[in-house]
Amino acid sequence: MARLTKKQKEAQAKIDKNKLYSLEEASALVKEITNVKFDASIDLAVRLGVDPRKANQMVRGVVTLPHGTGKDVKVLALVTPDKEAEAQEAGADYVGLDEYLDKIKGGWTDVDVIITMPSVMGKLGPLGRVLGPRGLMPNPKTGTVTMDVAKAVSEVKAGKIDFKVDKTGIVHAAIGKASFSADKIAGNAKELIDTLVKLKPAAAKGVYMKSIYLSSTMSPSVQLDPKAV
Repeated sequence: MARLTKKQKEAQAKIDKNKLYSLEEASALVKEITNVKFDASIDLAVRLGVDPRKANQMVRGVVTLPHGTGKDVKVLALVTPDKEAEAQEAGADYVGLDEYLDKIKGGWTDVDVIITMPSVMGKLGPLGRVLGPRGLMPNPKTGTVTMDVAKAVSEVKAGKIDFKVDKTGIVHAAIGKASFSADKIAGNAKELIDTLVKLKPAAAKGVYMKSIYLSSTMSPSVQLDPKAV
């Protein structure tokens, strides 16, 4: 087992492992125990009482974080010429079609989100092996396949993220940066949690939100009280 550094021991000592924290307490504590030299990501992990293997218990959706992600999201808009100006004005970093499809075929994936139109999806199908494993394949359910390209680009730039429960029943999401105030971290976390509550599958039985943990890059995690949240 790896030995803890002095800073890691100090951080661990500030967490009461027997306590379930409120969202406000956890947000302030995570900022306090984050001791890295870069602007660490703040992550939320929610264990849900669902069976993701069953289609009627899959939890997936999108949420616009009120205070943004703190990350400069690189957006590629794969659109026809008549939509290029619209995408550029909305703030897309890369705009075009065939030239970017060729770049992706060559292995280029230096973007965070790809937004496209329904008529273009046929051309993206063969690129599934490249885009799928990287989570870049556009999907109508996440709003990244749409005719309203400008709106989609603007929302992603403003802090819209998509999430999906993994095979172990956990939703992981980056909800901000350690440089955010505790209030902003709590606000973003609450928005995601509220969205998950609204998406509770009718087929899910028993306790829905089993546990919630807040952490930052390389910090210990702080357990929240699901009932209080």
